[in-house]
Amino acid sequence: MKKWRASAADVINLDLEDSVAPSDKTTARENVIQATHDVNWGTKTLSVRINGLDTPYWYRDVVDLLERASDRLDQIMIPKVGCAADVYAVDALVTAIETARGRTKPITFEVIIESAAGIAHVEEIAASSPRLVAMSLGAADFAASMGMQTTGIGGTQDNYYMLQGETKHWSDPWHWAQAAIVAACRTHGVLPVDGPFGDFSDDAGFRAQARRSATLGMVGKWAIHPKQIVLSNEVFTPSEAAVAEAREILEAMKQAKQNGEGATVYKGRLVDIASIKQAEVVVRQFEMISGE
Repeated sequence: MKKWRASAADVINLDLEDSVAPSDKTTARENVIQATHDVNWGTKTLSVRINGLDTPYWYRDVVDLLERASDRLDQIMIPKVGCAADVYAVDALVTAIETARGRTKPITFEVIIESAAGIAHVEEIAASSPRLVAMSLGAADFAASMGMQTTGIGGTQDNYYMLQGETKHWSDPWHWAQAAIVAACRTHGVLPVDGPFGDFSDDAGFRAQARRSATLGMVGKWAIHPKQIVLSNEVFTPSEAAVAEAREILEAMKQAKQNGEGATVYKGRLVDIASIKQAEVVVRQFEMISGE
């Protein structure tokens, strides 16, 4: 936990689910509750992933966290969400405990889409609760639910390719699911986040997937190893060159507007009102991250 606290991660997620054996669930829960009291987490968002609603553990996770964890707890991550009712169930329990215990700091939610049902109901899930602030893709469980022939967690898959003559072109098997998540999240004001990349020895593969996710509109990525934090921040923080270009586009359009024009030319390409919106996204991300 000292490593997590000292890291450059924005969100720390303490896990009670897949990384914890059934025989260790109670001990893990106690350790997490104690950590909310004993560890100085600074300004990081402190999240706890509870067990899935298809297990006998989740209700006790919620009850003990809300009744015994300190007010430093910010967020609950709900895994394997398949429909809006899953979120409602956790929300109702959290709300009841907050009211009964007089907790003044509302708990927020992040959900993980990890099943065929989850992706089929992704938009209703994104609209399910005012507590919901983020949604991510859990590639491994999602692949299993979909019956995909893969054992990797994220990344390209050897057999998922197109053939042009004798040349193979590997495409992204997660693209469509990520795009669906981004669309649902952007529609309902929720942050879309890319999930884990299992092979933490493959920095190039992690960067490639993170860049695809950032290009699609996701705002960040899970890190399951300390070095992945550095890689993620590198990819999702707009570069100085990108920010400079975005600001130049905004300035060019400002001049065009003053001249009574709805479009102009920047570095040999057309820019218009839509270009302003794109450039503002880059500048806003940079200013949020840098604190400007």
